[in-house]
Amino acid sequence: MLSDKSKRCERYLRRVWRFLLALVLTLGVTPAHAAVSKDGSQGQTLTVSQSSVSGRKSVTVSGRGFDETVGIYLAFCKLPKSGAAPSPCGGGKNLAGIGDASFWISSNPPPYGANLAIAYLPGGRFSEEVTISEKIGKVDCRKTRCAITVRADHLREGDRTHDIFIPIKFTPKKK
Repeated sequence: MLSDKSKRCERYLRRVWRFLLALVLTLGVTPAHAAVSKDGSQGQTLTVSQSSVSGRKSVTVSGRGFDETVGIYLAFCKLPKSGAAPSPCGGGKNLAGIGDASFWISSNPPPYGANLAIAYLPGGRFSEEVTISEKIGKVDCRKTRCAITVRADHLREGDRTHDIFIPIKFTPKKK
């Protein structure tokens, strides 16, 4: 049988344990590589599987709630000044529609884009693996801010209302 002192100590430790558990659950433990989401002005949401990487890496980028009548470009680009389109961007599509750092997503592309654009999934959703690297051409993303970007496609070139940017931070490579 436990003494009164042992019982008090046990109750105290249980309270401390409950407090710490509640603190962790309330504050959350978010690793540096956790997914990051950002909402757009039209009610759409863009999510990147991780926003802090080292070296060349593929990240999963998904979206939901996008207007299926508006085509978009999903790409890894230099973060633009406010009101400007993102540029330069990595990747690009060739005539076979193959690319890994940029994607054209449209459910109603013009005839020339029928084999290049990726159709939205129901609900204005998409999910693509985007390859990012420390450099986009001559732009060093370790020194210049770069981001996963979404913008209206070339059919709405000047329409900035569909822009969403999630900055990517490059961390030193682990040895």
